[in-house]
Amino acid sequence: MALARALVSEPGLLLLDEPFAALDALTRIRMHDLVVRLVNRHRPAVLLVTHDVDEAILLSDRVLVLADGKVGLDLQIDIEKPRGKHDPRFLALRRRLLEQLGVRSETFEVVPP
Repeated sequence: MALARALVSEPGLLLLDEPFAALDALTRIRMHDLVVRLVNRHRPAVLLVTHDVDEAILLSDRVLVLADGKVGLDLQIDIEKPRGKHDPRFLALRRRLLEQLGVRSETFEVVPP
């Protein structure tokens, strides 16, 4: 509902601070799709704050990782949308972001379907 209220005035900038954090997994997926459709329709610039690496890659054109109050990594996401989580480019970006965040490669494994 808050998203609809924010978009009703056709803003030039939409600020989303952890907008999906309290949602269950299925609702989160649906909301990702809704946000993509609404942004495509209304065309605001969007600043999304999230701690979910997959969400950042799925929804963003650019990802910034903050470290000690500074930009520690600045990545352009050049994968066409919609993006698949099993795309090798997605997986490479995911690995790079997780490593930047201090998650060692050995601690996670993505198994293709």
